[in-house]
Amino acid sequence: MEVIELNAAVRTTVGNGPARALRRDGRIPAVLYGPVTQPVMLSVQTNELEKALKRGKIGQTLFNLAIDNAKDSSKTVMIKELQGHPMTGKYLHADFYEVDMNRKITVNIPVHTIGKAKGVEDGGVLQIVRRELEVTCLPIQIPQSIVIDISGLDIGDSVHVEDIPVQDGIEIPYDVNFTVITLLAPKADERSGAEGDEETEGEGSESSEA
Repeated sequence: MEVIELNAAVRTTVGNGPARALRRDGRIPAVLYGPVTQPVMLSVQTNELEKALKRGKIGQTLFNLAIDNAKDSSKTVMIKELQGHPMTGKYLHADFYEVDMNRKITVNIPVHTIGKAKGVEDGGVLQIVRRELEVTCLPIQIPQSIVIDISGLDIGDSVHVEDIPVQDGIEIPYDVNFTVITLLAPKADERSGAEGDEETEGEGSESSEA
C-alpha cells in the first residue's frame, strides 16, 4: 500500500478565534493521538490535505505525517475523522490516529465486482447487500478494495462472506456467514409484462391471418 506524504506543524493556540485565523491563512487545526501517543495539537495546509485525499480515502489510507519542530518528527497515521462545514463543505478540523505498523488494525474496505453475471443476462437483478466489509490486517496490507468475481452467478445465487478469498494476513471477521451479493429473479410485474407482450403479439398474428 502507498503511504502518502503530508506535512504538519505544531500549534500552541486553541479556541475558535485561533482556529478561524488558521483557516484564513489556508490551514486547518488538527490533533494527533494514538494508543501510546499523547495528543499533539497540529495544523495542516488545507490544499495539501485536499491533494492527499484525492489519492486516498479517509479511514483506509496511510499517511506519513512529517511534523515540524517536533522531537519525533515523522508519524505513520490514518485520518480518523475529518470535520467539514455543513453548508460549504470546507474542512474545519482533522483527527490523525498514529498506527503501529506491526500491529493489526480493523478498517472498512469497499466491495467491487468484476465480470458480468450469467443471471443478469437472463434478466436477473444483481444486488450488492454489503458495499463495505470490515477487514483486519497489518496497516501495510490494507487493500484498496475487496474484489468479487460475479461471472458465475445465476439467478438465485449468492456470495457469502466465507466465499470471498483474501490474501494471507488479511481477515474478514464475522460471526454469521452473511450475504454480500445476491442475484434476484426478475420482478413479477416485469415477467407479467413480458408475458403480456407475447400474448399481444400472438393475438395480432391470428387477426392478421384472418
